[in-house]
Amino acid sequence: MTITITAFERSPDGGKGLARDTRVRWALEEVGQPYEVRLVSFKAMKEPAHLALHPFGQIPTYQEGETGLFETGAIVFHIAERHAGLLPGNANARARAITWMFAALSTVEPPILELGTARILEGDKPWTAQRLPLVQDRIRSRLGQLSRRLGDADWLDGAFSAGDLMMVSVLLRLRASGMLDDYPNLAAYVARGEARPAYKRAFDAQWAVNKPPAG
Repeated sequence: MTITITAFERSPDGGKGLARDTRVRWALEEVGQPYEVRLVSFKAMKEPAHLALHPFGQIPTYQEGETGLFETGAIVFHIAERHAGLLPGNANARARAITWMFAALSTVEPPILELGTARILEGDKPWTAQRLPLVQDRIRSRLGQLSRRLGDADWLDGAFSAGDLMMVSVLLRLRASGMLDDYPNLAAYVARGEARPAYKRAFDAQWAVNKPPAG
């Protein structure tokens, strides 16, 4: 059965790898599974056909036969459970890798997303100047904790796993802010993730859809 995911017809980030379909593309590339992409416009995302797949009108979605999923964490976990390459065989190591997936989405990503909201959507509000330093402090606290835990290791818990895939994807959102520069081991960690052939293929696939026309 063919795997079909949805992605932005035109990504808000211009195809720089920050849209969440990149995470799903990356996971599928890591496990060597072919897939098709159905591009949807912002208008189509709010229409009944797409809402039947994703009740909150977002991307990505995942369809394979009778299996229909939404939310990147759930999709990547499903891929990792079904195909070798993203979760360790040892039960304890497997559980730790899954824990890091949850940590990336539930603990590290929320303040990073809050920073984006404060800067982009609320940048003209009178409280933004006071709010930004508070959000940045929360991010630095998480980055400091993560940096200490990673230390000089290549990956979070032994070999590369779905936990690293999700964590690198989350940390990539900080690149424009420059905040990762204060944590050299985390910056190197993200660079290792980007250097993986599977990530490069996923990035190139999204960029091909969004790159500006030549000339």
